[in-house]
Amino acid sequence: MSKQSDCPLCTTDGGALIWRGEKLRVIRAVEQGFPAFYRVVWTDHAAEFSDLNAADRALCMDAVAVVERVLREQLSPIKINLAALGNMVAHLHWHVIARYEWDSHFPASVWASAVRERDDAREAAVTQQLPAVDAVLQKALTLWAA
Repeated sequence: MSKQSDCPLCTTDGGALIWRGEKLRVIRAVEQGFPAFYRVVWTDHAAEFSDLNAADRALCMDAVAVVERVLREQLSPIKINLAALGNMVAHLHWHVIARYEWDSHFPASVWASAVRERDDAREAAVTQQLPAVDAVLQKALTLWAA
């Protein structure tokens, strides 16, 4: 397993661990204003998606699709955003973010400037659902990986 001591995704889970498999893990990140912000993190240190072989790329994207499907089914967001930037942390990870038309940045990216004030009550309502969402994610990912 390839690790780099100066990489935060090699040395920590990178958020609340939801599920861990042999080659990847799923975490829920703490991102202010975006309670349903998950990441699929490749275990070995790889900077780019093309660093993976074809089978591993398919495995990674299948995991992203499982997370997306569960978020859609459990939270009914208006949109799911997927991103693999790696500009701040050059370790392969996919962002899977449930978006709502009321969120502070919608329809812009979560990394853009806010277009409205945060809706604390709606954010709290989503946050209250996350333990159940995490349990469904754990089950779905375990069944998928079997």
